[in-house]
Amino acid sequence: QVQLVESGGGLVQAGGSLRLSCAASGRTFDNYHMGWFRQAPGKEREFVAYTSRSGGGTYYADSVKGRFTISRDNAKNTLYLQMNSLKPEDTALYYCNTVLGNGTPFGSWGQGTQVTVSS
Repeated sequence: QVQLVESGGGLVQAGGSLRLSCAASGRTFDNYHMGWFRQAPGKEREFVAYTSRSGGGTYYADSVKGRFTISRDNAKNTLYLQMNSLKPEDTALYYCNTVLGNGTPFGSWGQGTQVTVSS
């Protein structure tokens, strides 16, 4: 199993940008499709973005399409989420996880990284 640690969250004004990182250790990182998820207060955790093992295939939730970009560096065992044009509704705890090809997460959840967007 892969151990995952998220970082890079913070407080940003609406319209700003952040880049999240997810450092992986344990098993071979490039054996896994990866995804980003988020959970806002009082809401269920939701899918944000997916990348295939090689990084050649990606897809996004409609709510972030055109604003967020998922990428990975398999040499560094790291997953990224570049978030631009942030909105207050993007405020949430963000998590990474290993996923199936359909985006379903199957690994253990880490502690997440908090993103807060002020209006």
